[in-house]
Amino acid sequence: MVSGVIKVDHLLTKMAADLTTLIKARQISDPMIIGIRTGGVWLAEHLHQQLDLDSPLGTLDISFYRDDFTRVGLNPKVQPSALPSSTEDRHIILVDDVIMSGRTIRAAMNELFDYGRPASITLVTLLDLNQRELPIQADVTGDILQLDEDEQVKLTGPTPLALEIRKKTHL
Repeated sequence: MVSGVIKVDHLLTKMAADLTTLIKARQISDPMIIGIRTGGVWLAEHLHQQLDLDSPLGTLDISFYRDDFTRVGLNPKVQPSALPSSTEDRHIILVDDVIMSGRTIRAAMNELFDYGRPASITLVTLLDLNQRELPIQADVTGDILQLDEDEQVKLTGPTPLALEIRKKTHL
C-alpha cells in the first residue's frame, strides 16, 4: 500500500466471506455483532448487512476502559455504549478498524464482561499493524499493513469507507 486514500470494499468482501466460514466452522448461530467506536461501528454495520443477520447491532465506546485514560484524558466525543441485549452466553463478533497494540481490544473485552459473560468473542479487524503489546490476535483480518515510523493510518467514513495513510504530524 502506498500513501494516499485506499477504498476498503474488497477488504470488506473478503472479511465477510472469512467470517461466514468461521461462523459455520464454529457452529455459531445468531451471533451479536458489536463495533468499537468509531471505525469499528462503520465496519460492523457493513458486515452486519453483508451477513444478513437478524440480531441487532451493538456499539461500544471504550473511552472509560482504556488503560491510558489518565494520561490522555477524556475524549470530548465520548458516547454511550449501546448493546441490544445482555452478552451473557452470547457469541459476540467484536469489530474494530485497526489492531495495533491490543490495548483497545483489551478495554473492549473488559467492558463487554460488564454486560455479562459471553459464550465466545470473535475478533474481526480491517487492518493488523503487527505492533502488539498484549497477546491478542484477530480471528478475521482484512489485511496486514507495515507502516513506516513516520506514517499513520486512519479509516474515514462512514460513506464511502476508505483508508488514509499519511505522515504523522508532530505538535
